[in-house]
Amino acid sequence: MACVKGAGLVSEVFEDAAEVDDRLSGMSAIGHVRYGTSGGGGVENIQPFMFRLSSGPFAIAHNGNIVNADVLKDQLCREGAIFGSSSDTEVIAHLIHRSGRGSRHGMLDALSYAMNRLDGAVSLLVLVPGAIYACRDRYGFRPLSYGRYEDGYVFASETCALEALGIYDIHDVEPGEIVSVDKDGIHSFRFTENSLSKMCAMEYIYFARTDSTIEGTCVHTFRKNSGRILYEESPADADMVIAVPDSGLSAAIGYAEAGGLPVEMGLVKNRYVGRTFIQPSQEMRESGVRMKLSPLKSVIRGKRLVLIDDSIVRGTTSLKIVRMLREAGAAEIHVRISSPMITSPCFYGVDISSTKELLCVGKTVDEACKAIEADSLAFISEEGLLRAGSRSDLCMACFNKKYPTNLYDNKI
Repeated sequence: MACVKGAGLVSEVFEDAAEVDDRLSGMSAIGHVRYGTSGGGGVENIQPFMFRLSSGPFAIAHNGNIVNADVLKDQLCREGAIFGSSSDTEVIAHLIHRSGRGSRHGMLDALSYAMNRLDGAVSLLVLVPGAIYACRDRYGFRPLSYGRYEDGYVFASETCALEALGIYDIHDVEPGEIVSVDKDGIHSFRFTENSLSKMCAMEYIYFARTDSTIEGTCVHTFRKNSGRILYEESPADADMVIAVPDSGLSAAIGYAEAGGLPVEMGLVKNRYVGRTFIQPSQEMRESGVRMKLSPLKSVIRGKRLVLIDDSIVRGTTSLKIVRMLREAGAAEIHVRISSPMITSPCFYGVDISSTKELLCVGKTVDEACKAIEADSLAFISEEGLLRAGSRSDLCMACFNKKYPTNLYDNKI
């Protein structure tokens, strides 16, 4: 089993295609592209992780955060475990080893043992010689899908990755389920019957690509419906609707249609700048906003604008954009947000780790409006968000502090 990984974009880590082909030959593989939310950055925390036991090697790729990781790590260290990283994902490997069933044929039992001890968000791929196992926690916080491709199967955290390969018969790994693929085909097992449907609302609102489908709901449709409902709940007297690209575009279309307003391209996105939300420092986030977005002065000068965005986290982007639009000549700026107010940290994989970072903590809507210097501000309701996806439940702990799990040593 070989492992190639590094920090940076995929194109930076895998510059030499010929070298990659030489080092990564085989019939099965797993990969990982995600910024760290638990344990911080550093080369030692880059996934996939690979481990070697007397029974053979295995590798892990994990999306999500384990809320009882520190509790388990303390217990494992007292039992003699040694950790090579600060990532919560390494806890999973030690649980597999401690189960005493980490062999090729015992991996299903080992994973069932581990998944029943873990609490939090765990969408997981495990590679062993001859098989891949896909697991999803009992709450279903993070998406994980799969489909048949030629004579094998592909797993991905977003369906758009599968559709890019021409895979359209797509299935979800269900909460509490383990799906395995080996030479005999695909198999499904349940490690618990005590499962819930607590998909993270931010997957629909912000994280997922617009052309993905999460648990049967198209992300574009969800966001467009959110915009329609946002207009019903908070109409604005304005000349046009503009969006903060890209995740605000679908909601802006829905808002404009519901209000009979034209939707215009008031902000142009620089395609070569990444998401400012995940930049590591406040200074980088602030400078990134102006490099990322440019106002179209000829479109917005003298106009009363409805500005649609998906969320307000730290408020950095919103304040900078409102100021840019004012400088460009906008007469009024009415901000409408297609998520409720974010008032609590997330412990399940969204990089919202402290209430001190959050603009809306301890503020009324009017106070938040003043902080971003808008003429008016409104957020969609929690009920409206559920209605947008025809859902009966979502994890909305970052809006309402109703955490589905025990928080253990994590502090709000």
